[in-house]
Amino acid sequence: MAHYPHAGNVSAIDISKRMLERAKARTERRGVSVDLRVMDAQHLQLEDASFDTVVATFVFCSVPDPVAGFREALRVLRPGGQLLLLEHVRSENAFVGKLMDWLNPLVVRLTGANINRRTVANVRHAGFTEVQDSNHLFNIVRLIEATKAPETPS
Repeated sequence: MAHYPHAGNVSAIDISKRMLERAKARTERRGVSVDLRVMDAQHLQLEDASFDTVVATFVFCSVPDPVAGFREALRVLRPGGQLLLLEHVRSENAFVGKLMDWLNPLVVRLTGANINRRTVANVRHAGFTEVQDSNHLFNIVRLIEATKAPETPS
């Protein structure tokens, strides 16, 4: 949270009240003002077109319906708004990808996180335009940047 701009308004959500309590303690220690709310990424209780940027780090591996979550992010973004993600994804390496598919049920049961999501495709499927991504950490971690289409004049 220390990296977010102090001049802007920052809102943060989590489905876990306990995680938000930890976040609150961290914001208080750092003197950062953040609007913290318990909320489900698939059902955002936020106004349409009310944010310039949506940021998520290692979140969509545990959202039950990630496309629904991305559609909600798209809905709350202003036209031309940006989605920024840092996510672990299914490897494009044939052997490693199959191994991730095979291990996924066990990992989900142990941690609640899916290790084989095709997140870049899910972002596109949700309706984002200009989707770009860069590979990190053996092509399993991706930085994904996507834009909501700007309004077209009528």
